[in-house]
Amino acid sequence: MSVELDKPVADFQAEATNGKQVKLSDLKGQQVVLYFYPKDATPGCTTEGMDFRARFAQFQAANTLIFGVSMDSLKKHESFKCKQEFPFELISDEEHKLCEQFGVYQLKKNYGKEYMGIVRSTFLIDKNGVLRQEWRNVKVAGHVDKVLEAAEALNKA
Repeated sequence: MSVELDKPVADFQAEATNGKQVKLSDLKGQQVVLYFYPKDATPGCTTEGMDFRARFAQFQAANTLIFGVSMDSLKKHESFKCKQEFPFELISDEEHKLCEQFGVYQLKKNYGKEYMGIVRSTFLIDKNGVLRQEWRNVKVAGHVDKVLEAAEALNKA
């Protein structure tokens, strides 16, 4: 099962940093950005998180919550979030249920080895829980600006 553009996203509940339970249905009335990334404290993932951090106030002004998602443990997430001073929560998806729901848990290749992992992807969900935009196989440079632009446009619609 994977999400589809312009269709409601099936409700989910997941554990996040700061002891939070993130339930999509509880977030109605606000837009939601879910950005899936491979691993805490790696160069690309750190840069992407820092880019979201740098534009956090602009996302807030656009009525948009941000959640980073990876398969790292909550303990690793807490350390990563604290070290990078992220003002948003990180969701732990160790059993990759959320990753599978969004179709980002896929076969990857690195240095000739094949393994299952997260393909860097971002999703923008509107205030009614409908998927409005998706970015798959994301390249980090300039990506957050595109997401912010889409969030601002959706908030004005």
